[in-house]
Amino acid sequence: MSFSESFTEFYNQVKASLADGTFAKLTLAKTIGNTDLMNIYVRPIIEDEILKMELKYKFQQEEMVEIYGIDATRERLVTYINNPFLSAILFTTEFDLTYKLNKKRAVSITESPNTFMNPSEVLSEYLNR
Repeated sequence: MSFSESFTEFYNQVKASLADGTFAKLTLAKTIGNTDLMNIYVRPIIEDEILKMELKYKFQQEEMVEIYGIDATRERLVTYINNPFLSAILFTTEFDLTYKLNKKRAVSITESPNTFMNPSEVLSEYLNR
């Protein structure tokens, strides 16, 4: 399975957590080598009454923000899998889901107990309208 296919499987869980209101946050981490881009933090926002995703790029010296639709976010994030990031972590109120590449670039998706008790406030407001 390619990175794109396996990440799509992972991202479907992101979309499901947005739909059911359990999404807390999404983080891309664990870079390959010493890179300028250290993390990408993803959170939901409401723009023009539409639920979208804010991508905050954390560089060593600065931060940059981009906003995408939910499906376009997957397209943007998949370009960073394996270059430079080896993992993505979805935090929900029910479980944490980790997408990880090992040294041989084999993909694993593992579930662990939830870190966050409350979903994103923006998402809660959006779903309760």
